[in-house]
Amino acid sequence: MDTAPKILYEFGPFRIDPDQGLLLRDGCAVAVTPKVLEVLLVLVRRSREVVSKDELMRAVWPTTVVEEANLSQSVFMLRKVLGDTRGEQRYIVTLPGRGYRFAAPVRVIARDVAGDVTVAPARAARRRPPTAWLAAGGMLALAAGAMYFQSGRSASMLRADDPVLVADFVNATGDPVFDGTLRQGLAVQLQQSPLLSLISQDRIQQTLQLMGRPADASLTPELAREICERTDSALVLDGSIARLGSQYVLGLRARDCRSGDVLDEEQAQAGRREDVLQALDEMATRFRQRVGESLPTIARHNVPLAEATTTSLDALKAYSAASRVHAAAGSAAALPLFRRAVEVDPRFAMAHAMLGRTYGDLGDFVLAAQSTGQAWRLRERASDAEKFFIDASYQLQVTGNLQVAQAVCESWANTYPRAMAPHELLAGIVLPVQGNYRAAAEQARMALGLDPDFVIGYQILAYAQQYQGDLAGAERTLDSAAARKLAMPDFALQRYDLAFLRSDSDGMQRQVAAVLEGGEAQSGIAYHRSLALAYVGKLQDARAASIQAEALSLQSSQREQAALFAVGAAVREGLYGHAADAQRRAKAALALSDDRNVEFGAAFALALAGDSARAGKLADDLASRFPQDTSVNFSYLPALRARLALNDHAPEQAIGILQMAAPYDLGAPRSSMHGSFGALYTVYLRGEAQLASRHAVEAAAEFRKVLARPGVVATDPIGALARLQLARAYAMQGNAVRARAAYRDFFLLWRNADPDIPVLVQARREYASLD
Repeated sequence: MDTAPKILYEFGPFRIDPDQGLLLRDGCAVAVTPKVLEVLLVLVRRSREVVSKDELMRAVWPTTVVEEANLSQSVFMLRKVLGDTRGEQRYIVTLPGRGYRFAAPVRVIARDVAGDVTVAPARAARRRPPTAWLAAGGMLALAAGAMYFQSGRSASMLRADDPVLVADFVNATGDPVFDGTLRQGLAVQLQQSPLLSLISQDRIQQTLQLMGRPADASLTPELAREICERTDSALVLDGSIARLGSQYVLGLRARDCRSGDVLDEEQAQAGRREDVLQALDEMATRFRQRVGESLPTIARHNVPLAEATTTSLDALKAYSAASRVHAAAGSAAALPLFRRAVEVDPRFAMAHAMLGRTYGDLGDFVLAAQSTGQAWRLRERASDAEKFFIDASYQLQVTGNLQVAQAVCESWANTYPRAMAPHELLAGIVLPVQGNYRAAAEQARMALGLDPDFVIGYQILAYAQQYQGDLAGAERTLDSAAARKLAMPDFALQRYDLAFLRSDSDGMQRQVAAVLEGGEAQSGIAYHRSLALAYVGKLQDARAASIQAEALSLQSSQREQAALFAVGAAVREGLYGHAADAQRRAKAALALSDDRNVEFGAAFALALAGDSARAGKLADDLASRFPQDTSVNFSYLPALRARLALNDHAPEQAIGILQMAAPYDLGAPRSSMHGSFGALYTVYLRGEAQLASRHAVEAAAEFRKVLARPGVVATDPIGALARLQLARAYAMQGNAVRARAAYRDFFLLWRNADPDIPVLVQARREYASLD
């Protein structure tokens, strides 16, 4: 019998019980992943000492080569759990270039078997080996933050952060409805567990590609084990289904990826075809128990498959096929299969949700909102994990309420610490709209730490770095994706913009050539070319590129995308003084779509063109249709109404209107993400209003904000025009030297511009009249 004392650590309101793998705050358990707890233990055991990053990584990941991002992610999550901030650093102090130090006083409590307590300083503590797994009532328990899985033949440890791969079921029934369906059902059930981490379909597809296997290869037990080894996973689950008389017999086997040892086997029977999903439920629940998940946790997160997905095996089969195709070939290829799933079972909530996501990926935001809204109405027919996805999607695609979306994502991440999606959504949409680009980058790194083959995660991180002005970092991130042989068409578009921001015309041409050769994203690269051309005043060439982009989008039946391209052109025509062209392009865009981003762009172009009545009606329509939308309320409407006030020669009113936009001034609204227009418009308009009010100093400050953030503005025309507006502000101040320099800066940028652009003609007159 082990008589060694039980060691506990206390600091502030917290207590750590290493043997049980628990972190307590005021006696209540705090949700924390094992690796994060291990980082905390290393720091606490060396309280007041500087612990280098290398020491931490060797202590926490002794047998695994990991990137520093894993440690940074763990420290980030640890600070969040402890309520620490970089400003306060009550517990964890970052020492740049050196490492971390635990700053709070630590008490070490040693309890012996008799219950006597000894308190000692932290340095007296010695590291003890993890507590052995405990068996009680034939069921295994969690100990020291790890899960254990055993059968009579052999035993293996499954740590709480070790990935699990689910293979296809071997179907010996002759009924094709079970092909792929049971794997999908088992995955849905296991994903309800906050403790398990399943290898994503995206990562499976990436590994198949590296192995030279076809994307639609069946995950046989042998192939699944090889993928399991390549992804450094711990366990592979493979199943089977067969007929035994009138019965269906299901089997489930757990094997160690490295040794191939069978760790456990389960069986279940179903009397009818319709009862197979229920039998699968029972097997999944027993597996969760056997790996040590507590009964209360299982009870909280254990919606039966028939309720969490569908009662129809045919609908589940279509959904399973769609998920595979989506990972292997993208949204366009998966769209018909997701449609098929909701046609077979119109009450299949998650199929509607994925259909909505697919429409969104393809730029059809109206249909995306319709499908997502239907999923939200059916959300009670989903598991807890899926409800989080549906709720977040509803706020992002339907209401646009990013404050609520943020709360949903944070709750999702806390409940399911191994879920990558909440970090993706925070990093890709919520935080950029707020202008919190540093936090967006941290969330993107967390998503990639959970799934390093999540291709969109690299794009999200690269944009967060671009927004911060870290162009080299953004390039390195895209290079990291390429090194993992991850690619997506939008990478070329972002590389094009990065080359533009570096004034690298050769780099821009390389991306155009690569897209034209590859055949994908041709409409996107044409649109980005039009923006870059317009930025330097080559408006005729920009118009030709815009027309090409719209035509290519319509050829691909992407009306929403064509509308965004048209409205982006309308905005620049209005900004540059071509009122008739702005009105024509805005009306063409509205004929294609009434999406909120299109409607905002059209209204803004019309307001610039002097059509205040039509612009005002569109603004009212936005307010009526999207009363909760964050971008609408804090970016679109303030910009529109301020522009309309300037049209009415009421600059002080415009300044007042723009006050409500201040918290989101430096953010990237949804229109800038989808159509490359709208970022920092409230800042630019405030500068215009200050100029109109003869507040030259204040106006100059606003235009300098625009010029200081090229990574956010990118190719938006206000980046070019802010130079001209700054010259006007200096001239109003009576500073002719700085005014001339600012005018020359604008003229240098537009040295090859079309000579008849109204703003250029006006600028030359102003420059000539300077004293």
